[in-house]
Amino acid sequence: MKKIFLLFAAACALVACDPVHEDISNAGHITIDELRAKTSITVDKSPSGLNGNQIFCRTSAPVNAKWNIGGKDFVGNYAWKKMKLGKYMVYLDALCADGTILKDSVEIECQEITNALEKFMLWEGEFTVGGWDAAPLRFSDSEGQNFPTLSDDFYFGLKTLVLDVKEASEGCTARVMNGWWSTVYAEGIPLYSGMKWEVPITEQIAKECAKGNGGEGRDLNLLITNGQATFTSVYYEE
Repeated sequence: MKKIFLLFAAACALVACDPVHEDISNAGHITIDELRAKTSITVDKSPSGLNGNQIFCRTSAPVNAKWNIGGKDFVGNYAWKKMKLGKYMVYLDALCADGTILKDSVEIECQEITNALEKFMLWEGEFTVGGWDAAPLRFSDSEGQNFPTLSDDFYFGLKTLVLDVKEASEGCTARVMNGWWSTVYAEGIPLYSGMKWEVPITEQIAKECAKGNGGEGRDLNLLITNGQATFTSVYYEE
C-alpha cells in the first residue's frame, strides 16, 4: 500500500456547521500538526508498482470528518472509493468540538485498475430522439417514454449516469435539465457517435429531482437541443 499523507494548509476557519455525526470527546480543537500526524490517504498498489484505482481516506484524530473524493461526499473518519483512471482531488473538512473546521485538499492519481468498477444497468434497448423532444429522455415511469424513475438512493448517492450513444448527427448537442423545465444544469454538451455520455448527479439535481426525502420530484430530464442521437443503454458504475 502506498501511503500519501495529507499536507494541511496552515490556515483554518471558524464557521457555523450543522450538528456533528459522532461524539469526538474533545472540548476544544486540535492543531494542524496533530491532524496531519493522524490523517492519511492510502492508494492501493498494482502488481506493476503503479497507483491502483482504490482511494482510502482515514483519520484517527478526534474530529468529525467529511471527505470529498472525486466530487462525492463521504461522512466519517474512514472512507474509500473505487475510481476510474485519472487524477482526482480529495478534500477533507475536519470539524473540531468547538466548531473549528480544518480544511485541505490533495491530488491523487489512479494509474492502473486494481478493482474494476461494477456496472449497474438501468436500461437497455435502442431508440433515436431528435431535437427538443423531452419525453424520450425523461427518467420517469409515468411521464417518460424509455427511462425508469431513478431512486432516491441513486439521487442522494450522487452517482454518475453513463449513456451509450450509438450514433449522433454532426453538431449534435444536449442539455441536462429537469422535467419541469425549471432548471438547466448543463447546456451545449456535444454528443458524437460511439461516446459514453457521463451525467454526474449533483446535490442540486438530487434535491430537485428525487421523489422523497425532501426531493421536489421534478425528474431528471435530458434533452437534445440540436440534431439527433441514438441511445442503446443507461447505467452507472461503482
